[in-house]
Amino acid sequence: MGWHLRTYTTEGLAGLLPLPAPDAHKYSRGRLVLCAGSTRFPGAAMLAASAGLKAGAGYCEVFTEASVVGLVQAYRPSLVVRPIECLPEERLVAQVSGRPCAYVLGPGFDAAQKATEQRTAFVLAHAQAPLLVDGGALPFLATPQGLKLCKARASVGLPTVVTPHAGEAAQLASALGLSDGCPEQLTHSLSRILGALVVLKGPLTHIGEGDELYILQSGTAVLAKAGSGDVLAGVMGAFLAQGMAPFDAAVLAANLHADAGNCAAEALGPVSVTAEDLVDLLPQAIRALMAAHPEGKAAHQEGKPADQADKPSHPEGKAVNPTL
Repeated sequence: MGWHLRTYTTEGLAGLLPLPAPDAHKYSRGRLVLCAGSTRFPGAAMLAASAGLKAGAGYCEVFTEASVVGLVQAYRPSLVVRPIECLPEERLVAQVSGRPCAYVLGPGFDAAQKATEQRTAFVLAHAQAPLLVDGGALPFLATPQGLKLCKARASVGLPTVVTPHAGEAAQLASALGLSDGCPEQLTHSLSRILGALVVLKGPLTHIGEGDELYILQSGTAVLAKAGSGDVLAGVMGAFLAQGMAPFDAAVLAANLHADAGNCAAEALGPVSVTAEDLVDLLPQAIRALMAAHPEGKAAHQEGKPADQADKPSHPEGKAVNPTL
């Protein structure tokens, strides 16, 4: 099996950054809705939502369990926080011109909780915009209903992004009857059966959809801390909410997540970095990337529409034939 290996230059990544236009308002900068957190794991909602704000989402709304709404709201006052028990279908609307949006589902969900499957099914069925599925929502994708809902989204052109780490990916593969061989093969197999873009997190992060593959090699062991994946989900969700193409959003988010980890390691050493530090140092990683593409920054400052900003250079990829 061959894959088309996608590559991104540093200038190309910088050109993807969704810098705000001079006439931007909070809704034009993207509405990010997160269904995240639980009584057991409220911190995941806090980390993902905070990262989404730092990554540029103009309006960030969190639906979480009623018991932790106050806790999440107090953590970041700029968030709009509501109980997930009251999540209405009309909050899962489609994107409209000038008002992009996206949804993040699952960070901090308690997989052992009965309501988790019901909530995951509801969002999968009704979210009418790009949807990122992570954490406790992932096991449901391997059920007959979850698989059906994923394929239904793909059939009508609604993007779904699935972000398992290696252990979660292996569990999905086992439940779906797939081989959990090399990461390239696993990424491809999950993408094919789910009809989704797959971000397989690990020391080398594999991002794949169909026959397209990107491998991030700039990660760092400081990212191996609880909550790091929640931060990545928030950053990726924010880029989706700002109207970026899913593959580009995933690649840019993964690179900035790794860059924030490297910034944190430089500031704090390789031992003490936490997920909170990644959120705090994400702006530094973004500024460093912006410096690689001053023309793109100037174009936005002059009011050039985002869809006319400089695009990244994607050199011709190579066919990758891993040994299975």
